[in-house]
Amino acid sequence: MSDAGFRPPLLIRHAQLQSLLATKSPRRKLWLKRGSRMEAVATRHELDCGDGVRLAGFHSRQPAEQASRGLALLIHGWEGSQDSSYLYSMACTLYAAGYNVFRLNLRDHGGTHHLNREPFHSARIDEVLGAARAAQQLDGDERLFVVGFSLGGNFALRIGLRGPAAGVNPQLSIGISPAIHPGSTLEAIEYGPLMFRLYFLDKWRKTLRAKKAAWPEHDFSAYPGIRSFTESTRRFVADFTDYPSMDDYLAAYTLTPEMLLASPSPVAVLTAKDDPVIPYRYFEGLRAEGSVRAFLATEHGGHCGFIEDLRLRSWAEARVLELFEAAGR
Repeated sequence: MSDAGFRPPLLIRHAQLQSLLATKSPRRKLWLKRGSRMEAVATRHELDCGDGVRLAGFHSRQPAEQASRGLALLIHGWEGSQDSSYLYSMACTLYAAGYNVFRLNLRDHGGTHHLNREPFHSARIDEVLGAARAAQQLDGDERLFVVGFSLGGNFALRIGLRGPAAGVNPQLSIGISPAIHPGSTLEAIEYGPLMFRLYFLDKWRKTLRAKKAAWPEHDFSAYPGIRSFTESTRRFVADFTDYPSMDDYLAAYTLTPEMLLASPSPVAVLTAKDDPVIPYRYFEGLRAEGSVRAFLATEHGGHCGFIEDLRLRSWAEARVLELFEAAGR
């Protein structure tokens, strides 16, 4: 499969615009009709993920008279939710194509700050594996497909890597703009375009306020005064994780091309070389070989963008459908 077909018009080619369209897209108005069938059957569930952890999400099953093609578990990026534009659009596309869909909220995302006392951090893969297992049992379908975006793409690929040992065996796990080297992503946010740093700092502060409201015993008083994203992360690791340092924490969810090539279950990666927060150099050496069913690296696309025309259609959604169909044969 080639990425040669992705040639966005010059008007929407810029990486920051592609990234903006992924999260603040006017496409939402177009989804109201396209997503109506999915929304009509969507039910909210709180999943038992093991060790007392609960994660919530929305499950949309195909009508009883229509056989499902499998369950698609979708995972948003950091500070996103089940309703994030890029995820919701993908969910509409997959549901219309005949897949059951579960839109998962990671811990402390999508208004779920009250469900678990301890705050979210990115190394919490065990509970996401538990959520995948619970969602699959809820769905009653043995065919599981996973799609994640950005940090959710990292989680999706880790499901592919660690799932089989935990009883979760995806047909395919796809990372879209996956943050495989979190240290470099942290640097890109810190020293890259100001809009990204301000955006993520603002979102994180809102999350800490919501967590404090749900669990008053937590003390986040130092964080509003920290202007550095890196220093906020360093302080958070010391305060709320068991990792001895920020470097140890970041290493816990760093992925390499060698790890993906040797994955015990099939994986695929879609990324853009102009992604402003996911440096492309850390994908060097990755190829469609071994467990990697596809590695598509486009010249343009920004971060989770991949908007291919002025009708704001998603190139990534078409590729995911192709990959699902190939994996399901």
